[in-house]
Amino acid sequence: MMSKLIFSPIQCFQLSGDRLPAPAFGLFITLVFFSLSYKASAQEETGIKEIVSAITGVFTEDDDDLSELTERLSFYSQHPLDLNSASRDQLKELFLLSPLQISSFFTWLRKNGKLKDILELQSVDGFDSLTITRLLPFVIVREVNNYDLNKLTKGASELLLRYGSLLEKQKGFKEKSGSRYLGSPARLLFKYKYNYNDLLTLSIIAEKDPGETFFREPVKSGFDFISGSLARYKTGRFKKIIIGDYSLQFGQGLSLWSGSSFGKGDDVAGVAKKDTGLKPYASANEYSFFRGAGVTYTILKNIELTSFISIRNLDAALKQTTEGTYTLSAISTNGLHRTVAENRNKGTLPLLFYGAALTYNNNNLDIGLTTSFSDYQHEFITGSQLYKKYSFKGSELNNLGIHYNYTFKNIYFFGETALSRPGGTATLNGAMASLSPVVSLVVLYRSYAKEHVSFYNKGFGEGANTANEQGLYGGIHIRPSKKWTITASGDFFRFPWAKYRVDDISSGYELTGSLNSKPNPAFLVTLSLKTKHYEQNEGTSLPVNPLVKVRKDNYRIEARWKLNKKTELQTRTEISRYGKGKRTIEYGYMVYQDVDYHPLSSRFSTNLRIAFFSTASADSRIYAYEDDVLHGTGSGVYSGEGIRTFLNVSYRFSRQLRAWCRYAVYHYPGKTSIGTGLDEISGNSKSELKIQLRYQF
Repeated sequence: MMSKLIFSPIQCFQLSGDRLPAPAFGLFITLVFFSLSYKASAQEETGIKEIVSAITGVFTEDDDDLSELTERLSFYSQHPLDLNSASRDQLKELFLLSPLQISSFFTWLRKNGKLKDILELQSVDGFDSLTITRLLPFVIVREVNNYDLNKLTKGASELLLRYGSLLEKQKGFKEKSGSRYLGSPARLLFKYKYNYNDLLTLSIIAEKDPGETFFREPVKSGFDFISGSLARYKTGRFKKIIIGDYSLQFGQGLSLWSGSSFGKGDDVAGVAKKDTGLKPYASANEYSFFRGAGVTYTILKNIELTSFISIRNLDAALKQTTEGTYTLSAISTNGLHRTVAENRNKGTLPLLFYGAALTYNNNNLDIGLTTSFSDYQHEFITGSQLYKKYSFKGSELNNLGIHYNYTFKNIYFFGETALSRPGGTATLNGAMASLSPVVSLVVLYRSYAKEHVSFYNKGFGEGANTANEQGLYGGIHIRPSKKWTITASGDFFRFPWAKYRVDDISSGYELTGSLNSKPNPAFLVTLSLKTKHYEQNEGTSLPVNPLVKVRKDNYRIEARWKLNKKTELQTRTEISRYGKGKRTIEYGYMVYQDVDYHPLSSRFSTNLRIAFFSTASADSRIYAYEDDVLHGTGSGVYSGEGIRTFLNVSYRFSRQLRAWCRYAVYHYPGKTSIGTGLDEISGNSKSELKIQLRYQF
């Protein structure tokens, strides 16, 4: 029976001529696996996949850049963090602990002294068995004065090379004239990192996107994007010195935050951000970073000053005025330079960015003040659309933010108030509490003025920017026993001004809930639901666009279990529902089966997914986290009617050298083309190949 339920890629394509399985068939598969799973007796190992899935959310709807998260987890899995000497910033980088748990941990250390055994974490307030289990692969407890002399005298280097390409030719590579892609379909990535005892780090990243040229016009130097940084730590009063590319993360992300950030997830406490201040940039994202120099200096024992300056050329489409000056309406943030037009806009907007952050940290109280100045060479103008009325105008912008967090017994208070000139204010305040070992709660209120402007922000909310939004969020986490976990959240929001595709004041709400059952260490089943109600224009072709109600629901059932020490299975069935105004309600479904094979003593490991999906349109599409080559994680989009399969293979040649290979394909029966514009593919299949090498020395 088991062999009939785990489809091979050949069997999937043989099914492509028939109708895809109905949702009931997917549910049947899920239930059959549930009945078999109780026979599994192997101990479940918590991996990066489970952690990423929990942090990014039950129903991820963004193709987030998760490389920073996975790289940190990968680093600490090979170089475990000593809890007796770990800093707050290092614990924040793990992404595994809430701010309240971090505060409780340091309170415990002050009262009880250094940890003698990692099992003592059980006595820290807020540390349940799940938290400790997730921590174990990434932390250790080292005895006092028991240091690894090799670590103190020898650095560690890592070299990573990645190649990826679509196997079918897109329209942009076929065109000989007009709008076309100038380069090859290959995506190339080069990364080099050096770490010397957490005192010195060097990082170099180079990337070529598909369609960009390589060692020929207009990029004769090779890679279209090159990033690098040199960081020195713990040099006298200088806590950090970074030259090159860096990120800044302060407060709750209202005024100054670059790089990755995660909000609504399985852990409701994740809505409170864990800022790490100044740090080297470690992503291939071509927008969200600063280039220049930054330092963090200890003025007094509990007071630190971070100052920074950045000079960069951003991408923008410029328009010349009658006076001979240039203006723009928006910055291009995708980092793509494939066509003549995209290369024409490359680096046309010089930006001088500088500022400082003053922070006070004393046990349970943190207070910070940030100020930054942006001086653009060309002026921003607003478009004629109603929703752009309060967009940024001019060439100079000043952002000021005041943030705090305070722990009082078992309650963690946090917040930030930001001011922009020109513009308005934005404020966010929240609290989380551990009401008992079983129940934790979080509440958050936000109010962002429609005039507020910040180009570097990641504040909690529905919108892409910390502007034009008011909202109240509440979440609860209940763990009545080791076998059961319940989470629920509600977010009620209002937009005081028009938005994109919304020509009036609007409002809505989002409710989520999940129930986890873990009857034995080898098996986990999750039931999840999400419903989101909001308002949107009825149709763009109407002379007057009245607002209509929109509702989207997702229902999911998922199971994970270990058959033995080598094999882990995961199966999921998800159904989506979408309705807008008086239109016919549409449905979608997706069912997949994952098989992970990881022999502990073998050089070889692999994982496979077979998925069937059918959605009426992109409005009812479904997202799901997908395994990839190391640090290549992201969300897969399941839209239309088709089959999705991918196979990842990893082989360790030696302790230093490891290789990954990934083949992934979408197959759409009945389609004659996939995609639009220059990305269009003739045929009904879209496949991708990735090859990656990592050498550590």
